[in-house]
Amino acid sequence: IDEFDKMDETDRTSIHEVMEQQTSSIAKAGINTTLNARTSILAAANPAFGRYNPNRPPQDNFNLPASLLSRFDLMFLIIDRPNLESDRMLAEHVAYVHQHGKHPTLEYDIFDGEFIRSYIA
Repeated sequence: IDEFDKMDETDRTSIHEVMEQQTSSIAKAGINTTLNARTSILAAANPAFGRYNPNRPPQDNFNLPASLLSRFDLMFLIIDRPNLESDRMLAEHVAYVHQHGKHPTLEYDIFDGEFIRSYIA
């Protein structure tokens, strides 16, 4: 689920039920039923104020209730720390790819996928 922090409160409540009880209640056309929901949820959220504040807890940074965040087994924080030089290099790379439709030539050799697979295995 992308932009989990911008999700409607009613949708968030429904997901909370699925994550907590592993069921989904449906009321449609006079029929009320509960279905089993065995699934994994991968969600991404942006910081509430545009930048992650390490002095605040995650639920405050994402503006999400702690009861909902506690339903996730794992939480990975990917923090983009501002760095003028690396941000400039990334912007130049993206602009080059958009202008030329290909990646720029590299000043070094890259490893092929098979080498990486054998190295990791």
